[in-house]
Amino acid sequence: MAFASNDSAPLPLNTPVAINKKYVLLISTVAALGGLLFGFDTAIISGTIPFIKSYFGLDELMLGWAVSSILIGCGLGAMVAGKLADRFGRKKVLFGCALLFAGTGVGVAMATSLFTFISFRIVGGLAVGAAAMVVPMYIAETVPAVYRGRMVALYQLAIVAGVLLAYVINYLLTGLGQDAWRWMFASQALPAALFFFALFLVPETPRWLIHKVFTTKGLDVLLKTGGQEYADATYKSIIETFSHDTKESWADLLLPAFRKVMGMGIVIAIFQQITGINAILYYAPEIFKNTGVSTADAAMQTIAIGVVMFLFTLVAIWLVDKLGRKKLLLTGSAVMAVSLVVVAACFQQNFFAYYVVLIFLMLYIAGFSASLGAVTWVILSEIFPNRIRGLAMSFATLVLWLADFAASFSFPILNQHFGTSSTLLLFAFFCVLYFIYIQTKVPETKGKTLEQLEILLVKNN
Repeated sequence: MAFASNDSAPLPLNTPVAINKKYVLLISTVAALGGLLFGFDTAIISGTIPFIKSYFGLDELMLGWAVSSILIGCGLGAMVAGKLADRFGRKKVLFGCALLFAGTGVGVAMATSLFTFISFRIVGGLAVGAAAMVVPMYIAETVPAVYRGRMVALYQLAIVAGVLLAYVINYLLTGLGQDAWRWMFASQALPAALFFFALFLVPETPRWLIHKVFTTKGLDVLLKTGGQEYADATYKSIIETFSHDTKESWADLLLPAFRKVMGMGIVIAIFQQITGINAILYYAPEIFKNTGVSTADAAMQTIAIGVVMFLFTLVAIWLVDKLGRKKLLLTGSAVMAVSLVVVAACFQQNFFAYYVVLIFLMLYIAGFSASLGAVTWVILSEIFPNRIRGLAMSFATLVLWLADFAASFSFPILNQHFGTSSTLLLFAFFCVLYFIYIQTKVPETKGKTLEQLEILLVKNN
């Protein structure tokens, strides 16, 4: 296999020559199935809330804990997944995630005590947190730069598909009686099995293989992805970024060279959650019931939200490599802020006619899905240097889950003590803050290779 010589002009890595689009799509689709399980596992709880609240006799505080306990596991999963992915490979970690998804779904379904229920939810969160970190990294390290944005965004589409699937399953199983919640949780074993077997169809990432000196295998993946010229140029670029590589440690994240990019990753992760998305998704049926509709109508309106999420994630995939990451984030955060203000005003004035609440909540979801939902994972998978990507993604994803836990755990409590209107206005305020941060601090990353971004964000600062 030929290698680019040191004095040859490297091929621009964002030039789409001889790219095997079918192979790129296969890799990205299989990996993104981890996102489907992520979305399914986190959203299935929404339909079970009335059942588990009655079954376990939960007050608002304990309900918040039962719903958000999975996020503790998510944080732990994100924290350990980076080390595991660096040591054993991205693909092996995803195999482990598939097994945990299946096992913990059945475990939660069989729980007869709150302790058992929460324990399995936390363990299931390990798989969610690990998959949330490893899948975008896997896609970013395997897919050429020209397609990277939309292929990482495909991961968010899979998350949304999982959320929508969970909403539909909840709606279909609600009529099974008091034990309907058990079937809801157990159903996740089937997509988990699909993910497990599909992983046999895809390779390990070329960057991990080359880093671990499985050079021939890494070059084979590059060659199959983009042809000889692409493989030569990409191999040379990867080797250059690893030329001064040392063993990764958590202390590396604190080095002066990485402080700016780590700070950016942390802020991006936090704002994806404190703008309210998962709190609203988890409690969507309860929000709709507060407007006076029946439980069945609330479940149907929740499905409508899932459909909107799916459609507008397709919009993100279409636009992320055309308009760029920054424009989508600015537009989305603005739409989200306006939508939340309108819904908050409806609750403040007890105005629930003409489906205004449903329309503007769907507009909020559309804004999120076309921007923060998909683009957050794209940026987090792009901005960290090769040397620290595993650990940096772990830490950023851990922060994301902690922010998710804070928003989700506090939502029913804030809602009870301050009202839905004030709680939604708080989320709107965070949307405005994020708009300002994006405008002033976040650079555009579209069309650049991971190695070019490393020079832009680290070596030039």
